[in-house]
Amino acid sequence: MLSLTPSDPHKISVKSIIHFASLLSFQGGLTVPAYAAAKGGIAQLVKALSNEWSAKGIRVNAIVPGYIKTDMNSALLANPTRLRQISERIPAGRWGEPADFAGVTVFLASRASQYVCGELVVVDGGWMGR
Repeated sequence: MLSLTPSDPHKISVKSIIHFASLLSFQGGLTVPAYAAAKGGIAQLVKALSNEWSAKGIRVNAIVPGYIKTDMNSALLANPTRLRQISERIPAGRWGEPADFAGVTVFLASRASQYVCGELVVVDGGWMGR
């Protein structure tokens, strides 16, 4: 989809593009500069594409996960010190689960979000609020 230019939006059935960014879209990350740079790029891509495509009826947004219990975070979850440090900072008092993204994903994909464009929707248990 991103290799196309929506010159005729009526020919495009997709009206919502949802990317996944990261907390490292906003914060620098220790030992992962390439990952942080890539996720920062996703954040700006969302805004740039939204600027171009929103007027053509195509919404571009991103979901920004916080600390989620997935295989990607297995090293953090296995390290008692880091697990405690991270967990203490999450106001919700727990790490997220993949199921925590169901509602926001359905919302961004649905007509209920038809005026939501170029947004980075943070789902982090309150991490960024601290």
